[in-house]
Amino acid sequence: MLYAPRSGGVKRYLSAKKAWLARHRPDVRHSLVVPGAADSHDGQGEWSIYAAPLPFGDGYRWPASKTAWMSRLVRQRPSLIEAGDPYTPGLAALRAGARLGVPVIGFCHTDLAALAALHFGDWAQRPVQRRWGKIYGQFDRVVAPSRYIAERLAEAGVADAVALPLGVDVSQFHPGRAEREAVRRRLGLAPDRRLLVFAGRPAREKKIDVLVEAAERLGDPYTLLLIGAGAPEDAAPANVLSLPYERDAGGLARLLASCDAFVHANDAEPFGLITLEAMACGLPVVAVCAGGLAETVDETVGQFAARSAPGPFAEAIAGLFERDMAALSAAARARAVSRHGWDFVFERLTGIYAEATGNPAFLARSLALSAH
Repeated sequence: MLYAPRSGGVKRYLSAKKAWLARHRPDVRHSLVVPGAADSHDGQGEWSIYAAPLPFGDGYRWPASKTAWMSRLVRQRPSLIEAGDPYTPGLAALRAGARLGVPVIGFCHTDLAALAALHFGDWAQRPVQRRWGKIYGQFDRVVAPSRYIAERLAEAGVADAVALPLGVDVSQFHPGRAEREAVRRRLGLAPDRRLLVFAGRPAREKKIDVLVEAAERLGDPYTLLLIGAGAPEDAAPANVLSLPYERDAGGLARLLASCDAFVHANDAEPFGLITLEAMACGLPVVAVCAGGLAETVDETVGQFAARSAPGPFAEAIAGLFERDMAALSAAARARAVSRHGWDFVFERLTGIYAEATGNPAFLARSLALSAH
């Protein structure tokens, strides 16, 4: 369900996996089944099933028919199904897997219990957590993008989730993409402005209001650039600028690499792929030491705010710029390259696929030969 025209990290993960499999596992056929405006097939392995748009959902849709999703999955005749959420598509995947006698992996991209508490109040967390755990407990394997989410699943009764951090295309997201002067001219900024950036969905849990108020408190010479996050609900401060969602990964990399620091106020982020992409572009990060971000960011690649509030964030941003920014930039890039290249991530993931199915096609050719 998190695959939509303006999707962020989940869509890039799925697209990157499809491309990687085509290059490195030519015997594997990869299909995507996603919500869309109509039942359709793009001719390249992506199937859309009609789902009604969510009000104020920024292009996201809510699938209603388990039968339609199960039927499409059964017709694909897969040897393995990976479900990206526990809603209608995930429940349909479980049914299809049972019908076909194939394993179903649940990839947990979202902390549903935390979102329920944020949107409906603390009373909603416990019942949603129980339901969440019950559904993920039915999958043959469960994969989480961080230890944080794996631990949250364990609290819900899913004890054996595999923590597998996501990766980044370090050739696409690269400091060499920077066009600092051109981007500042486009934005109408002087060359010496300290340009902060956040890119992501305009969702409440992203706490964009914290970033906006922090930038307002900082004033000159700081400017905050929001990409795809929507405009502030109230009148934006003079030093806060908004750009629309950037569909092209190269265009996003160019914008990120042309900024000075990435800022992220969500203190319950499951992983934060966009943060990793910013680090690959050489950007130090200001974040809260919580959630999945605490596993990616530390004081060697950025600065921690004491909590997700405007004052502490403004203090952390100012503190970051008092440090050696060139050294922080180099460290951020080095961490993204050394720990989060897609090759490392997908080799581990296809190992999980091979274990679940017993099919050596998911392994590298040399490993598959030795398995025989």
